[in-house]
Amino acid sequence: MAWVPWGCWPWLVLLCVCTWGHAKPVDLRREDMRDCSTKPPYLPVTVVNTTKQLTALRQQMHSHNVSAYIIPNTDAHMSEYIGEHDKRLTWITGFTGSSGTAVVTIGKAGLWTDSRYWIQAEQEMDCNWELHKEVGTAPIVNWLLTEIPAGGRVGFDPLLFSIRTWESYDMAFQGSHRELMSITANLVDLVWGSERPLVPSQPIYVLQEQFTGLFNLRSSDIPYNPFFYSYTLLTNSSIRLFVNKSRLNSETLKYLNSNCTGPMCVQLEDYSQVRDSLQDYTSGAVRIWIGTSNTMYAFYNLIPKDKVVTETYSPVMTTKAVKNSKEQALLRASHVRDAVPVIRYLVWLEKNVPKGTVNEFSGAELLDKFRSEEEFSSGPSFKTISASGLNAALAHYSPSKELHRNLSSNEMYLVDSGGQYWDGTTDITRTVHWSTPSAFQKEAYTRVLIGNIDLSRLIFPASTSGLMLEAFARKALWNVGLNYGHGTGHGIGNFLCVHEWPVGFHSSSLAMNKGMFTSIEPGYYKDDEFGIRLEDVALVVEAKTKYPGTYLTFEVVSLVPYDQNLIDVNLLSPEQLQYLNRYYQTIREKVGPELQRRKLMEEFEWLQKHTEPLSARAPRTTFLASLFMISTLTILGWNV
Repeated sequence: MAWVPWGCWPWLVLLCVCTWGHAKPVDLRREDMRDCSTKPPYLPVTVVNTTKQLTALRQQMHSHNVSAYIIPNTDAHMSEYIGEHDKRLTWITGFTGSSGTAVVTIGKAGLWTDSRYWIQAEQEMDCNWELHKEVGTAPIVNWLLTEIPAGGRVGFDPLLFSIRTWESYDMAFQGSHRELMSITANLVDLVWGSERPLVPSQPIYVLQEQFTGLFNLRSSDIPYNPFFYSYTLLTNSSIRLFVNKSRLNSETLKYLNSNCTGPMCVQLEDYSQVRDSLQDYTSGAVRIWIGTSNTMYAFYNLIPKDKVVTETYSPVMTTKAVKNSKEQALLRASHVRDAVPVIRYLVWLEKNVPKGTVNEFSGAELLDKFRSEEEFSSGPSFKTISASGLNAALAHYSPSKELHRNLSSNEMYLVDSGGQYWDGTTDITRTVHWSTPSAFQKEAYTRVLIGNIDLSRLIFPASTSGLMLEAFARKALWNVGLNYGHGTGHGIGNFLCVHEWPVGFHSSSLAMNKGMFTSIEPGYYKDDEFGIRLEDVALVVEAKTKYPGTYLTFEVVSLVPYDQNLIDVNLLSPEQLQYLNRYYQTIREKVGPELQRRKLMEEFEWLQKHTEPLSARAPRTTFLASLFMISTLTILGWNV
């Protein structure tokens, strides 16, 4: 992580370091979803009974004099993925999805989540819970206004609300005669009690010198993320790291205070003391610079308003978004190596899927195993999405040991996976078909590919908003009335978050600038039939233009070929075809030698075959006309 340039003020940045034989296959169909309209309700085996939890939580609500309690699915660092210790929403609802907000009143309980998780929620929640297929503050507040009387109080944990989240709720409740109430003790934790998993205690270790970061420390507190729970108070004259000091061995302690003198050495304080230390710091003649999107309300509420300077994103986040030359080189190298296990997996699937012995779960496990064998590997960067046929229509479906389908040569298969390496984080999606796809499947795939190509080869002015670029990924689908319901891309870290905000193509993303890495991942999903997504990671680089100017484009660093069986080359323009063939040549040049070095000759031959240059086929009518002309000339005795 790069250092932030400081001005003449005694600035402080508050940085929340995300210091972040199988069972018989069962088809996922509607009978595996709850039905609360019957008596008794129909509940699949995947549902969790939450009656006991809700009863205990409502007793705590009564004790704290609140009419409702809000439970977001995050931790005290705004982590996207959270550790078992922080899975409050899962414990209270039974829902295991990564995104959602639960609200409990004295008489009702509701979960709000987006379309990725609607089916999953119906499979996991009992009938104590209403599923609201909406997201954002407004739908939750509107529901609360009908469920709790005037004068009611709505409780929340200030360590689980960002400043921006608190502001949105506070504004929505104004004039409603309902009060938003900060409660320091988390009510779910009080109910969870001794059953709550322990706080992680694994050692915190130092990365080797060739890798990069602010402290260059990592651990494993959160699944799929090499983080440890900590905070940093970073000022122009001191560095304070709030962490469980017992997790630091003598080598790590020595490292933290090497090559420094006086206050610029790292001062270690206990993790639990961060609020007290911040409050002490604010008593001085200081101004404190924070980001409203990622700083918790608990800290904001401690800072006198005349001493706080706010921006949407903290300077740490905006600086981290642009990778320096060393970080760029590391990420490129990790993607070259990461192509090897993905190609090994695709080769293995071609041989074994026709035998009928592969299912979604066993396939995902094998891909994870292949990645674990790579140099600098530190596990997957998220739970592998391994989805066959109709399951691939669920954009973020993941199989389990209990619920999965067999892979079939006659169905499309989508695999979205990534790895954590000491030099970078990867994320790549490929969709394949091993037999004869339908004409519509082939057209949809090709249009998704066109969207990926058109965005990847786009040239645009520096500092253009990602949102302004996103339509290029959708245009080929829009042209025929198709679309997809998820975002087009996200930032990615150097052995950090696989989803590293605020880079990407969202309305709230930073403007695109040289040195940023983003995924490019258009898709298409046909309900109950199939799903397509093609995802690559790309680096924002300077573009070469005919006339002078500061223009940018993307350099794709993911290096795995697309499925030629699903490409209709006649839908590709000459420019798109030329781009695709150049990309394939790049894959040969960068990944081919790595496969040869590793003596993976079967995979090397597969790569050569699947990166052969493509050419547009002449339409059949043109071919027949040419054949007729040649035949006529032959009959006339002309030399053809």
